[in-house]
Amino acid sequence: MELEGKVAIVSGGARGIGLAIAEDFVAHGASVIIVDSGVSISGEPERSRLAEEVVAGRKSMAAVCGDIAAAATDAVELAQKRFGGVHIVVNNAAIIRDAFIFKSDAESWDAVIRTNLTGAQRLLAAATPVMRDAVKAGRAPGAIVNIVSTAGLYGNFGQAAYAAAKAGLVGLTRVVAHDLARSSIRCNAVAPFAATRVTESIKPANEAQAAYKAKALQVPASYVARLVSFLASERAAHVTGQLFGVRGREVFVFSQPRPVQRILQTEEALDLKALEPYFAELVTDLEAFSSDPIL
Repeated sequence: MELEGKVAIVSGGARGIGLAIAEDFVAHGASVIIVDSGVSISGEPERSRLAEEVVAGRKSMAAVCGDIAAAATDAVELAQKRFGGVHIVVNNAAIIRDAFIFKSDAESWDAVIRTNLTGAQRLLAAATPVMRDAVKAGRAPGAIVNIVSTAGLYGNFGQAAYAAAKAGLVGLTRVVAHDLARSSIRCNAVAPFAATRVTESIKPANEAQAAYKAKALQVPASYVARLVSFLASERAAHVTGQLFGVRGREVFVFSQPRPVQRILQTEEALDLKALEPYFAELVTDLEAFSSDPIL
């Protein structure tokens, strides 16, 4: 998983999974720009210069403090000026503002979408022209990893904004993989299971969800970082457009929505009984992954 000479940008990189990824990149030889606004898990101001504190004294790291949706161009320019280019992008920045849909408010929705989805789009829009130019100049193609969530695949109580943003990031992953295929720049998504502020914020709705939280808090973020470093390395040069999960030593590849059965409508009536055996169970992601992780 050598990343010698590579330059990465990691959003939300000042703590948790983002910091674990950034540090693993450096351990494998990369230089890293951390972009972080230093806000709480709900997006409220907390430690605005946190990213600068994290990179202090680290020659292979630099920081941009601010909202990724606004700071994306600054991050790309700093990566070029300080380290000479951009080869890897990790979209990890996320906040959560949970509320049942019938109690939700527009301000919270907009804040979550801006950080979790729009920020990713802004960073990719700024970074991918530089990454494509590097390929044209004869450098090995780079890689993009979007940190998503099983909440965007299964759904969970009260997480309309968060799940919608993460589901949107899965869709963005597929489109970017298509858009960059001719340049051989790959784009994949990873749904992590680890001890993070997101995990700590879970308010279990039942015993299965309580079990999920307790077990997830035992899983260090280093396992996620290891997979992301692999996907960013030349060893994964053939892997793009995929959706992975990582929970401790377990690595999953998720199926992606494709038709599994079909029927034909008639003018007389419409009957879905033939499709019912293929209906997806209405279960949350916390219940689906409440078993013991393998560490």
